[in-house]
Amino acid sequence: MKEKVAIVGAGFTSLRPVSPEASFRELIFEAAVRAYEDAGLTPQDVDSFVSIGEDYQDGTCIMDEYTPDQLGAVQRPVHTISGDGVAGLGVAWMLIQTGQFRVVVLEGHSKASNVRHPAHVEAMALDPSFARVHGWHPSFVAGLEMRRYLHETGTTEEQVARVAVKNKYNALKNPIAAYPARLSAEQVLGSRPVAEPLRELEMAPTADGAFVFVLAAGSELERCQGRPVFVDSVAWISDTCNLPTRDWSRAVYTEKAAAQAYQLARIREPQSAFSFAEIDDTFAYKELQHLEALGLAERGAAGRRVEEGFFDADGPLPVNVSGGALGCGHLFEANPLRGLLEAVLQLRGQAGPRQVPRARRGLICSWRSVPTATGGVAVLSRRK
Repeated sequence: MKEKVAIVGAGFTSLRPVSPEASFRELIFEAAVRAYEDAGLTPQDVDSFVSIGEDYQDGTCIMDEYTPDQLGAVQRPVHTISGDGVAGLGVAWMLIQTGQFRVVVLEGHSKASNVRHPAHVEAMALDPSFARVHGWHPSFVAGLEMRRYLHETGTTEEQVARVAVKNKYNALKNPIAAYPARLSAEQVLGSRPVAEPLRELEMAPTADGAFVFVLAAGSELERCQGRPVFVDSVAWISDTCNLPTRDWSRAVYTEKAAAQAYQLARIREPQSAFSFAEIDDTFAYKELQHLEALGLAERGAAGRRVEEGFFDADGPLPVNVSGGALGCGHLFEANPLRGLLEAVLQLRGQAGPRQVPRARRGLICSWRSVPTATGGVAVLSRRK
């Protein structure tokens, strides 16, 4: 890598189930103002902008035409990434490493409350010949995958329920979380069945919000006031989205992305390398599946480690101390940026009552949700 890359500014809005008082443009503007203030820079200091979006989920054709104004990016280079937040972070990271761009702004948002039938949007991603024609609800696909994962690994339904208990409880200490709660595993297991064995409280409900980050080359840090958090590596992978041929019990995309990210960051022992991790938990079982794919737990052991408290906020490896998507809300493609914000706050020592002691390196893992097998991994650190 030719140039170190650091996040020097972070802006965000609170996450909430609905936000009728603000458009997605206003949400982005609020987050952008905070990010520029945090970095001590202005839009005129930015060389390029990266916007994460998906037309279907925004309900607007060529939605990237509606993001430059509120970022201060009018008649400036704007790259739109039809992918999740880790992919957007990777593009911004690589732009700076080319040496052609010194400061890059990354934006991602969710206005999920505007989407009346999000499952209809997700169903459009199903294979049109072999899956979509059956009219399957995307949650049905998740239920099938959860059942296969439990069968292959010996993980119990109660262990999956404890993921939801943990993350929603962690969200009680996060002021931007939309769905904090104090629950028991029995309450989770007693919630409405959606696609057996998947239950309502094991699914992340949607939320509205926006995030903006300012990234800068290492040579530019002296003119930035924000405390830098370094991006050590980013990788994202697409496995097959063909339901009949893929491995239903493993997150192969995460395994491959993690291997690449670890190699770039020179990490050999992931179980001892990280102070905390923000792992996709769109469905509670996915957190366990991703933990195993990342090498943070042995195959079939993630559920047992959750029971033992290993991944609790005060455990040896805190996972989703922010509350994750289960506690904060599902933000579509912006989901990983909520984890990125948490990583920045933790590595700066600014996470308040949920601060992980002596946090020095963090891990982010993303997934683009049903029916994709696409996700990414990013490694961030605090160093001189």
